Amino acid sequence: MPLLGLGTWKSIPGEVEKAVQDAITIGYRHIDCAMVYENEHEVGVALHNVLTSGTVVREDLYIVSKIWWKLGLRESLKQLNLDYLDLYLIHSPMSFKENSGLNPVDENGKLIYSHVDYVETWRAMEACVRSGLTRSIGLSNFNSYQLQRICDICTIKPVTNQVECHPYLNQEKLLDYCAKRHIVLTAYSPLGSPDRPWAKPGDPSLLQDPAVLEIAKKHGKSPAQVLIRYQIERGIAVIPKSVSRARIEENFNVGSFRLSEEDMVKLNSLDCNERYLHHEWVADHPYFPFAIEF
Repeated sequence: MPLLGLGTWKSIPGEVEKAVQDAITIGYRHIDCAMVYENEHEVGVALHNVLTSGTVVREDLYIVSKIWWKLGLRESLKQLNLDYLDLYLIHSPMSFKENSGLNPVDENGKLIYSHVDYVETWRAMEACVRSGLTRSIGLSNFNSYQLQRICDICTIKPVTNQVECHPYLNQEKLLDYCAKRHIVLTAYSPLGSPDRPWAKPGDPSLLQDPAVLEIAKKHGKSPAQVLIRYQIERGIAVIPKSVSRARIEENFNVGSFRLSEEDMVKLNSLDCNERYLHHEWVADHPYFPFAIEF
């Protein structure tokens, strides 16, 4: 898995196709997708275009998707115009009512829960590997207890746990936990997800943090480049999202500098357990993952 990839969450219709094509042309090989992003069909058009044009061959690419409770792997493959995925993730340990749309809600607008155990889902994920539909499988938004439950029963080990990760939530304990089990951590929202739908005025801005700005100025780089490099220095895969070609290219060009030990200490010191994607509206779900420390 290439450590640097392109995220596609919140990439709106009409923009994501060009973003993926631009990214692959620039040099990205890792593209992170999900059924619930509702844009995999456009990603699929982009993949078809770069593959048929000869820009890349399928073996060059590392394509990731995630299972949602309504639709599964075969549907993602159909939308992405692929025969197999390189990595397939359980998007969340929480499941919701099946066969009721992507986000099933009751008359009060509250999500309707399912109590399907993610352990059972993992067994089905293993079958996907055996059938050749995906090369590897992993997890997303799992805490250490939930991850251990999978490790205790699995016959195919998860290769990654994709979680929110940035200097305000550096996930050091979860990183150490995963490293001891040879599981890679993947960082989503590495820039603090400034375009998250529920952002409020006054929320702390990672991209405007004085320490981040100081380090960026020191290296002659952008704050985003510093935050991406921070994860790479830690051996964490990182998937910043953008649909702007200039920013996609800027985010990719992080191989020309290294952060010093002093830089890393300063960035790590910013950790304050600031979770931008807190999902507090489902905190009463029996498998809510953010109720324990890590």
